[in-house]
Amino acid sequence: MLAGLSVDYLIRLEQGRADRPSAQVVASLARVLQLSDLERDQLYLAAGLPAPLPSLVPTLIPGSVQRLLARLPDVAIGVYTIHWTLLTANAAWEALLGAVSTTRNLVYQEFTGTAARVIKNAEDTERFERALVSDLRAALIRYPDDPSVRSLVSQLAGTSERFALLWAEGTIVEHQSKVKTFVHPQVGNVSLDCDVFTVTGTDLRIVTYTAAPGTDDASRFDLIRTLGLNETVSQTD
Repeated sequence: MLAGLSVDYLIRLEQGRADRPSAQVVASLARVLQLSDLERDQLYLAAGLPAPLPSLVPTLIPGSVQRLLARLPDVAIGVYTIHWTLLTANAAWEALLGAVSTTRNLVYQEFTGTAARVIKNAEDTERFERALVSDLRAALIRYPDDPSVRSLVSQLAGTSERFALLWAEGTIVEHQSKVKTFVHPQVGNVSLDCDVFTVTGTDLRIVTYTAAPGTDDASRFDLIRTLGLNETVSQTD
């Protein structure tokens, strides 16, 4: 009754004698049975239907990820949404790239020339830009109802001719783990390994920068973190 189904149909459904249920029927059953998201998705799968996608880009940072930021002080860690908006970062990240600003979206920064200064050749720049556009397109497909994604696409298409060109091409390019050379205002150039991880079940992206132990870059990165820590302490005094 609560699901708006007849007893006869429900019995036939449980016994496998009914036609494949519609998404509306499955949604009603999941709601009435008060299923968790995982249980709901399993019910859709059993009915031969794709699990429903959330309407908004996930921004909730799990406790495990928050602990990761706190317990790895030697690694620069930033947590991004699926469309590359920075949600949070640890102290090592801010020492390397500056305090988390109000303009937090990496795609916007890249195509408006406001991103952190990284030494890249033309080939690396081309691939990176195409990968960012591919990611943004995937985010729009996955979360078509999220206004923040649509607004970002619209804003960039009207601001950057380069973005508009790549967006129109529709090419799919994936990111590669690379060594990135940053230009730090006090320490100079420092080359760090960049890796991107996806948090299971959230679509969050974790970006990390690390230095190979015993190298000059590791020493420079240590100095960068120390300078960042000293600046934080001086601001609180």
